[in-house]
Amino acid sequence: MKNIEIEKKFLVKYIPNLKDCKSSYIKQGYISTNPVLRIRQKDEKYIFTFKGKGDILRKEIEIDLSKEEFDNLWLKIEGEPIIKTRYFIPLKEGLIAELDIYDGNLKGFKNVEVEFDSIEEANSFVPPDWFGEDITKNIKYTNAYLSKISNSNIK
Repeated sequence: MKNIEIEKKFLVKYIPNLKDCKSSYIKQGYISTNPVLRIRQKDEKYIFTFKGKGDILRKEIEIDLSKEEFDNLWLKIEGEPIIKTRYFIPLKEGLIAELDIYDGNLKGFKNVEVEFDSIEEANSFVPPDWFGEDITKNIKYTNAYLSKISNSNIK
């Protein structure tokens, strides 16, 4: 269980070489977007998440679910499911870029996020050249918001 999430999110200028990168299939839906109550399948793991308000720093509580619990809650999601492949790309100083390439309703959309141990670390982060615009504080790029729109309505 994790209680605080410190992350920055960016659009993507271009996709770097993913040949040696690990990846995960993610399917998630929102039972509520205010407050944010999310269920997620990440490969063969099932997770319920509560996310607090905020942008760079947010309270986040995760609880493991069984497949049966996930399937029952899936019937209650609002909006469209978020389907994506997440690639884990090593960066300098031990950081990991999590590149999401979306499918389904958002097919073709891409963004990348990086989690940090402190606000100071997040504020001093210099993104690699393949990162685009910093969208951390733009609510229109949260997955909760994206679950309510189609790809044609993204930027």
